[in-house]
Amino acid sequence: MAAFALATGVTSPVLASPTLAAPAPAQQVSAPAYAPPQVYGRAVYLWDATTGQDLLDKNAAKRMPVASLTKIMTAYLVLREANLDDEVEIQRADLEYAWNNDGTTADLKAGDTLRVGDLLYALMLPSGADAAHALARVYGPGVPGFVDKMNATARELGLNDTLYVNADGLPTSRGDGYSTARDQARLSEIALRNPVFTEITSTRRHATEDGRYVWSNTNHMLGLPGAIGVKTGSTNAAGFCLAFAADRNGHRLIGIILGEGVASRRWATAERLLDWASASER
Repeated sequence: MAAFALATGVTSPVLASPTLAAPAPAQQVSAPAYAPPQVYGRAVYLWDATTGQDLLDKNAAKRMPVASLTKIMTAYLVLREANLDDEVEIQRADLEYAWNNDGTTADLKAGDTLRVGDLLYALMLPSGADAAHALARVYGPGVPGFVDKMNATARELGLNDTLYVNADGLPTSRGDGYSTARDQARLSEIALRNPVFTEITSTRRHATEDGRYVWSNTNHMLGLPGAIGVKTGSTNAAGFCLAFAADRNGHRLIGIILGEGVASRRWATAERLLDWASASER
């Protein structure tokens, strides 16, 4: 895959996490034939990316933390800048970053050298903050430079309600980044145009060629009809989050759940939304 460079933008100011108001009820935007299922997250958005039609909108434009959904942008940007066979040496700083910030890890080992292709699986399946730090460090170069590129790319893609402060979505002492359910759905659709990204997010289990690493996907949506990822996430501020997508009846459906209070309820809500949209489009 040929690499090409993005122009870096001016660093956006880091803002404190926005105060979240009481959630508004979900709005059935396109009035399909069946009543929408009940949804519980602080923001929930379902979009038909094939027709461009909004199907359900509950606070879809509200800025809030998105936890590890941040890694969608990290993967998207690395796929634009790197070759899959590039090699990255893992440093102890990558591991300490994840440990010191209570981040999930891919259990990478300092001194190991991994292909970018494998590190993307480490980033997206177990949601490794160690993998995110390693990739950002190399392709910034330097984490601050990579974050600048993330924000410049967000502006380029029209994600005007999105601000990144790191490559992984972990909270910081300087404030959390933020996005909206609508922006994350648009980003997911763009990222899924890349078949490599789609293959990674649709994979349940990945092992490196030497067998030293085996990672399982945290996304329980895989296995449902037409499911193609995309990403899970959770922090105290963001709650439980989910970006999900499926191809059903010739339509690509993309949904975002932010600020869910019950981890397991994300899966049931997403499945009901997909079934509801599929039934409405028959």
